Formats: sequence, C-alpha cells, structure tokens
Amino acid sequence: MSEPFSVRVTVRGYETDVQGHLNQAVYINYAEHARWSLLQAAGITQAGLIGRGIGPVALETTIRYKRELLAGDEVDVTCAFTWGRGKTFRIEQTIRKADGTVAAELTAVGGLLDLKERRMVTDPQDYFKELASNPALFGL
Repeated sequence: MSEPFSVRVTVRGYETDVQGHLNQAVYINYAEHARWSLLQAAGITQAGLIGRGIGPVALETTIRYKRELLAGDEVDVTCAFTWGRGKTFRIEQTIRKADGTVAAELTAVGGLLDLKERRMVTDPQDYFKELASNPALFGL
C-alpha cells in the first residue's frame, strides 16, 4: 500500500491554549485542511461538488491525543479514505511531528449529502470516482 496523502502545517502561537498546547479544536481544523487538500489534489473543488448538487458532511470524529504540540512545531497531517458499502466512508488521519512522533490520531465518518433532497447519497465512492481527475488518491 502506498503512503497516505499528507500536508505539512506549522502550529501557530494563536492556536495554543494557556498551557502552550495546541487547542483541542484546532486538531479538527488541521484534519479538515488535509481532507480539503486531498480533494483539491484529486481534482475536486467545492464548486464542482455544489455543481453536482452534493456536499461532504462529517458525521462523527474521534481524536486520540498522543503527544503535545507547541507553537512552532511542524506536523504532517495524513488522510486516507476507507470505503465500505452504503452511505458512509471512514477517514483515518494521523498528525505526526516532523521527528516522526505521533501527536494525534483521528478517525472520522463522513458521507455526501444531496443538497436538494437533504439526504445522504448511496455509494459516495461513485461520486468521488466521477468527479476526481485522480481517484487513486481516495484509494479508488
């Protein structure tokens, strides 16, 4: 299996709490940034999704904090999709310091929402295959 998609982020001082740790909510922002970066790298834009009448939705996110992150730390945020049957998919993400130390692991469950019907679409991987110029980035 190839390495998962990854983006580098530098922890900014204003993202930290009074202990100097990266604020817990920012981990979700980093994960979301990596997901949208993957979509863009695969050739999928927000305008393309809206034009098709669908939008990604987050249904569940679990974060396991492993090590602290401080202002100035550089981290790589990975993103790997796992497909099953039905309306949802999983996204496994790791936030890893530049030295290789795992700072956090995130697991998300998502889907695609039909923007007109306001219901989840069946088989979202079919939409990703259709819209992506590089569906291999999604493991498709």
